Amino acid sequence: MDRRGRVDAVALTAQHIRKAFGTQVVLEDASFTLVRGEKVGLIGANGAGKSTLAKVLAGAETPDGGTVSVRRGLTVRYLPQEPVLDPDATPRAVVAEALAAWSDATARHAAVTERLALRAHDDHDEALLSEQAALDDTIHRLGGWERGHEALGFLDRLGVRDVDAPCGVRSGGETRRIALAQMLVASPDVAIVDEPTNHLDADTVEWLEEYFTKDYRGAIVVVTHDRYFLDAVVDRIVELERGRLTAYQGGYGDYLEKKAELIAHEGRVEQNRQNALRREREWLSRGPKARGTKQKARIQRAHALEAQGPATAGRPGEVSLVSASGARQGKTVLELHGLRLAPAPGAAPLNAPFDLIVTSGDRIGIVGPNGAGKTTLLRAVLAAAGVPVPTPAIVAGTIVVGKNTKVSYLDQTRATLSDDRSIFDEVRGEGGTVIRLGAQAREEMDLRSYVELFLFDAQKQRQKVGSLSGGERARVALAKVLREGANLLVFDEPTNDLDLPTLAALEGMLADFGSSALVVTHDRAFLDRVATSVLAFEPGDGAGPVTVTRYAGGYSDYLAQKARREPGPSPARSKEDASAALTRPRAVSTGLTFAEKRELETILADVDRAERKVGDLETKLADPSLYAARGNEVAPLKAELEAARSEAARLVRRWEVLETKKGG
Repeated sequence: MDRRGRVDAVALTAQHIRKAFGTQVVLEDASFTLVRGEKVGLIGANGAGKSTLAKVLAGAETPDGGTVSVRRGLTVRYLPQEPVLDPDATPRAVVAEALAAWSDATARHAAVTERLALRAHDDHDEALLSEQAALDDTIHRLGGWERGHEALGFLDRLGVRDVDAPCGVRSGGETRRIALAQMLVASPDVAIVDEPTNHLDADTVEWLEEYFTKDYRGAIVVVTHDRYFLDAVVDRIVELERGRLTAYQGGYGDYLEKKAELIAHEGRVEQNRQNALRREREWLSRGPKARGTKQKARIQRAHALEAQGPATAGRPGEVSLVSASGARQGKTVLELHGLRLAPAPGAAPLNAPFDLIVTSGDRIGIVGPNGAGKTTLLRAVLAAAGVPVPTPAIVAGTIVVGKNTKVSYLDQTRATLSDDRSIFDEVRGEGGTVIRLGAQAREEMDLRSYVELFLFDAQKQRQKVGSLSGGERARVALAKVLREGANLLVFDEPTNDLDLPTLAALEGMLADFGSSALVVTHDRAFLDRVATSVLAFEPGDGAGPVTVTRYAGGYSDYLAQKARREPGPSPARSKEDASAALTRPRAVSTGLTFAEKRELETILADVDRAERKVGDLETKLADPSLYAARGNEVAPLKAELEAARSEAARLVRRWEVLETKKGG
């Protein structure tokens, strides 16, 4: 039933779904309804069964019990986390498969048109003309005459180049983008997509958000950990927990508020249960005479309260990550001077020369389009630190790794994991079964307890790595990397496949942990919470190499600073906009007090001063020498910048209020 109560708007229904793998039940009496055009986000802990539910809804997997129904005539397409494409097919051919009906109609239309052009008017012309008109209607119903160009446009927008090279020679990330383009071209009535933002750069994720919200008319069920994506796209959040589904209306922010209310309510219920249990236990301990009558009913009630257990429905999984860091932090962590890189010897340079100085505690998020050189930079740093990786070509410049710098690397494919080893053995490696914790490595923890912090209990730790879900593999890789005790963490897409509780824990660990970090990620929320600065790979005009620029703060700070550097209107109303508005004819002013009139006369000057202060602080924070020589000044300057931005925004809002009041 849709928001207006119409049953005919239902696109897909799942009722009482049950699914188990051996003794592990992942779906238990799960029911779900999707209305036409609705956008639903499916969230849950790693291993909870989100991908399994997506496959069941799409018809790619059969449930052990229950039914899934799709409204007659509606099309459903499923994009898995790891799509499989014909290795001999080209991206052009892959997206063309999604246009089979359109291609047949256009080919038939061309044939009919050719026949009409070649023959004289006779009794058969009317039938051909009727067929041509019907085909024309069909083509327009399927999207119009430009669908072929539109298909190639999707590939280009998703960063797929050389559309006539076979899929078999492409990376997993590019294969995924080709499959996503095919789904978008098909434009099904119901799209079920599993982690669509993985392997997309931030700009492309923002484009996909806009496409889904403004242009895509079908219904969507999306499995994703991208919090900004959820907030921008979905109408409803559905959480899968302990085999059951709970719906929350609104985006991710709405979900957090309602979830917090639910947890608070459960806390009160549990407190009441504990109080009642305490009273009953006290009564039981008094002895038969003191209990009086009706003791049998009270004894049964006490046992029932004990058996009931604590309220747990709706409470998210909690994980507390620790770091086994004991490495000394030297004065120099990492320095890049005049660095220019190429993907391989003899290849064209990817970037213009740039400098970068990494000091203790710097957490640098690296962003930019796919193919701009982000992973190439990480490999160059790793190679300089002695980590065995494919070594890119350094066209110019030098990389200096600090004497006491110890590097740990998390690659986006989790290729360092051995599928035939258990979780416990994989994390243990050659390091034994005791972990040393803390800045001075004085505390110790049993390895099994350490692995439990990543939500793997003692029984689960015996499971083979090869049988794990993508998110569980990511947690194993994190546990393995963080136990190495490095003071420079190099992460390539660390957030891929992580569930939301683990993401939050990782963000907290990186923020509290003293190590420096270089992080390539498309996750904008992660960067806003973790990064002290952003290193942006930005394509220049034409086909020249990209420029690499460091911006202070997180992803939102980077966007704001970039907008100030580039020509064009700012999203926020500027001082010049305010001046222009003041010169427009207005009705006779009757709404301002004398004090407000005086305030309006001077407020633009106040806006000007506030914006200049913001600009001065952004310039200071964008200076690399600040981080190299005066790192202790960064935090106070960032706090001052936030205060300055708030004051500038307050002044602009106040000007708008006064202008509105002045205009009557």
